Amino acid sequence: MKARSCFDWLVVALLAILLRAPFLNQPVQGDDPYYLYGAEHAQIDPLHPLDTKYYFQGDLVDMRGHPHGPLNAWALGALLAISGEVREIPFHLAYILWSIVAALAMWSLARRFCPRPKCATLLFLAVPAFAINGASLEADLPFLALWMLAMASFVKAVEEKSRAALIVSAVSGALAGIAAYQSILLTPILAVYLFHKRRHWMLAWPAILAAPAAIAAWQLFEYFSRGALPAAMLAGYMSSYHLQAGSNKLHSAAALIVHAGWIVSPLLVLLLRGPRWRWIVAAAAAAAGAFHDLNPLFWFSLGCGVLLLCSAIGRGLLTVWIWTFFAGAALIFFAGSARYLLPIAAPVAILAARDCRRVALLAGFALQMALSLGLAIVNYQHWDAYRQFARSLSAETAQHRVWVNAEWGLRYYLESEGALPLPAGQILQPGDIVVTSDLALPLKTNSLISPVAEAQIDPRIPLRIISLAGRSAYSHAARGLLPFEISRAPIDRIHAGVVVERAPRLTQLDPADPDAAPQILRGIYAPDRWMSDQATVILKRPRQITPLRVAIFIPPQAPARRLKVFVDGRLAAEESFGNSGAYVIAMPGEDGPPQVTVTLMVDQTFFAPGDQRKLGVIVTRIGFW
Repeated sequence: MKARSCFDWLVVALLAILLRAPFLNQPVQGDDPYYLYGAEHAQIDPLHPLDTKYYFQGDLVDMRGHPHGPLNAWALGALLAISGEVREIPFHLAYILWSIVAALAMWSLARRFCPRPKCATLLFLAVPAFAINGASLEADLPFLALWMLAMASFVKAVEEKSRAALIVSAVSGALAGIAAYQSILLTPILAVYLFHKRRHWMLAWPAILAAPAAIAAWQLFEYFSRGALPAAMLAGYMSSYHLQAGSNKLHSAAALIVHAGWIVSPLLVLLLRGPRWRWIVAAAAAAAGAFHDLNPLFWFSLGCGVLLLCSAIGRGLLTVWIWTFFAGAALIFFAGSARYLLPIAAPVAILAARDCRRVALLAGFALQMALSLGLAIVNYQHWDAYRQFARSLSAETAQHRVWVNAEWGLRYYLESEGALPLPAGQILQPGDIVVTSDLALPLKTNSLISPVAEAQIDPRIPLRIISLAGRSAYSHAARGLLPFEISRAPIDRIHAGVVVERAPRLTQLDPADPDAAPQILRGIYAPDRWMSDQATVILKRPRQITPLRVAIFIPPQAPARRLKVFVDGRLAAEESFGNSGAYVIAMPGEDGPPQVTVTLMVDQTFFAPGDQRKLGVIVTRIGFW
């Protein structure tokens, strides 16, 4: 019997390895580059891997405000220290360990809560988010593995009163705490389970608090050693970028319901047992979805998600696990990504294995694994196209200054070739090369760019988890609420171009005038004329000497009260204003080159509700008149 048990454990581990083996050369993707920045910083400051800065959508941000703790940066840092450089195959080979731990923990739980543990484990391995995101270097899989190990060990500890298992659970929970903030949801789930099973076992109660205790310890360590609380910095970024706005939260919650319907195959969701009224609620949700969006994939997924959540009611630990984490995810997250629900994949798989017949389970597993592998292959091809495009520009990056106007894997591979991330408001010089992705969060630039190379990413498999159409909420729910797209539409278009010089035509600019756009180099938002903290324009100098004037309007809500004007890099004027209102700053005209660069700087900016732009004052007119 013991030999049979060991064989089962080996089979589960082998299945996890087989799932990852085809994707060992998976390119750097998604948020991988940011964790790799932390890994690089860990080489010089191992205790503070997140005490570094990087550009994100043009802004220089502090990684201590990242929504994950340092554990993943430490893990990648250790691999980087061993290998000396980032290499896809060795890194992914090492990260298979997380998949094995998660799968074995699933097997342990399934044996205790399900009469068909093999079927439950297979369903867990076929979850789309596990198949796709498990091939990344982000924190999701390390967090999932530690979460699952903490749950499985705690259940074993309570059932068998095992102190060794309790220690493993406590350590795993603590590590999960420094992997992701959402690990605090372990505490109520484990507490309810202990209360019902062995409430008087006082030794177990401290283990329940391992995750929040680890988070608190890390916060205090950072505060006393670096003078800042990471959680406070994260809250500041959330506020600055309006990530927790009500509209974001509603979209995120809706997307999470949609993703819940695809944790296991909808075929199995429809066969789950539960209260009869669940069908009425699910039908009402599907009808509301059809009213909101005529796409049948959306309203079907919404109905399946509601049906799954209702079917989980009254299932003991599984109910507490699913509903506690789902409610916590709806409150915590703002993007609605499918990977956020990975921690409830285990109880959902166990529910399906308990309620459905073996034939249905095998059919559901086959359908779901086919879908998951199809999505994973498309995902691989998407990121590999970035890798290949970056390598094709190696000659250009060796001879020119190259700017990356993109995030994610494209940025990583171009930076590896010597390119630089494009800061917001960067003034581009003739001869610079700019690589832009239509999809990967590009910044707007007004420079004249002559095309050098371009590529379109459109895998043949008609599945998309992200695309230019933006209907899928798999990674982010900002533009669409589908669990994935069934489409052959392009995922992305990539452009590389060289900046060419152009002579200004206008001697004065109204920022709202479309003809003025080519001469606005940075920092002015047309057509509402707001400027950021800095704005730069280029003007044609008139033949006759004419005063240079800047006309601005300071709205009552704007805190800016001081403006500096630089002409060709030289401070030409500096004015202070006591109140809001309209003002004109005039500077004497002078003879000089045929074109003039004018830069405006204000002392303070603010964020308007629902607006992520950094706002200074309104520039109504600038030029020679």
